[in-house]
Amino acid sequence: MCRGGRMFAPTRVWRRWHRKANVTQRRYAMVSAIAASGSPALVMSKGHIIQETPEVPLVVGDKVEEAKTTKEAMMFLRKCRAWSDVLKVYKSKRFRAGVGKMRNRRRIQRTGPLIVYNKDQGLVKAFRGIPGADTIQVKKLNLLKLAPGGHVGRFVIWTESAFRKLDKLYGTWRKPSKFKTNYNLPTPKMTNTDLMRIIQSDEIQNVIKRPNRKVLRRNPKLNPLTNKKYMGKLNPYANVERKLSQHYQKIKIERKEISRKKKTGFFLSMLMNVKNLYFLTYFYKFALHCFLNFQPEFQKRRRQGTAIPPKMKEPREKVEPKKIKFIGKKMKRTKKTKSGDAAAMKGKLHKALFKPGKPKPGASKGVKTGKTKPLPSKDSKTGKAKPLPSKDGKTKKTKPLPTKDGKTGGTKPVPSKAKQVGKPKIETSKPAIPKLSQPKSTHKKDAKPTPKQDKPKQAAAK
Repeated sequence: MCRGGRMFAPTRVWRRWHRKANVTQRRYAMVSAIAASGSPALVMSKGHIIQETPEVPLVVGDKVEEAKTTKEAMMFLRKCRAWSDVLKVYKSKRFRAGVGKMRNRRRIQRTGPLIVYNKDQGLVKAFRGIPGADTIQVKKLNLLKLAPGGHVGRFVIWTESAFRKLDKLYGTWRKPSKFKTNYNLPTPKMTNTDLMRIIQSDEIQNVIKRPNRKVLRRNPKLNPLTNKKYMGKLNPYANVERKLSQHYQKIKIERKEISRKKKTGFFLSMLMNVKNLYFLTYFYKFALHCFLNFQPEFQKRRRQGTAIPPKMKEPREKVEPKKIKFIGKKMKRTKKTKSGDAAAMKGKLHKALFKPGKPKPGASKGVKTGKTKPLPSKDSKTGKAKPLPSKDGKTKKTKPLPTKDGKTGGTKPVPSKAKQVGKPKIETSKPAIPKLSQPKSTHKKDAKPTPKQDKPKQAAAK
């Protein structure tokens, strides 16, 4: 492989090198380019330096066609005061800014004057060494030379014979062309192109109407959904609605903030909002348990009996609606039993856990809490339980536990108070009823107490 490789999509012979254009269009473009070369304003606008030239278009004698050396051509341009346009080309020589440097288009420069001749008697060789200067024959005028880049207004130097031959090539407004059949020059729409001078003339100013100085300004179209002021014009109540919505939004935010603070506050404050009785009782016990565990000083005072629990109001019990019972066709209303709600259970549990002694009448049976009682300890000699000390310092009397009878299988009767003076007394639950071998009667009237069951009742009565 060669360094750099082959060219991508190389040029072929069958490439479409040219584009078809109508003959009339090409002639129209050529005539326009020739006409533009005679306008000093257009020529100067393309960058040509023609401030010192005697006239535009510049027409010289036919002796220029006899110049054979570059020196003679330079002397001719200096006499015509067109050499400054060539010096501009010398100064503009530079490298192309782009990839064209690598595509055989490395250097670029400005364009100079174009010399149009009728007969070549050495003129082409004389001017080909001058940078920017081009030569062309009258019958072979090229549009790319007259208007390089498609921009009309190039600086053209004509010889006398070439300039006279233009009438025969393209004709005039009076005579048609001799070399081009059925072709006439395009006629201009205006004979005088100074439009401002025509408008400001007295002949036109006296006829036309006076200018209307009144300016009618239309109201701009505004979107009422985005423009509050415009919405207020269309709907005056929109401002009130907007203020109300802002007010309600502010209240909504404040309520959310209050509820957030309530939720993030002390966990016991949430108990009143809970309506589930089962969950409330469980959660309240758990909360109090955690609260007391984290306060060792309070635990010590509680054991000593000096703790002062916080006072709480007794909650009222809710009265539930009457329940209707159906008795045949008639209906009977009965009062439902009162049951404490969540708040009542909360107060009862609080009292049961903190306040010692018996609960108040009417309250539910809770767990007795107060001063912690020491458990009875066993005597090392006798093996029996020691009597518990009372508040006065005296020993408490405890009831003996009932024992089972080995023969009958029932419980032995507890001895009376007179026989058990001085012995420890222990509170116990009701004695267990022994299982009878006889079958139980189905009727309540037939059921009679056995003699074994009457003995403990008689002892208790004594």
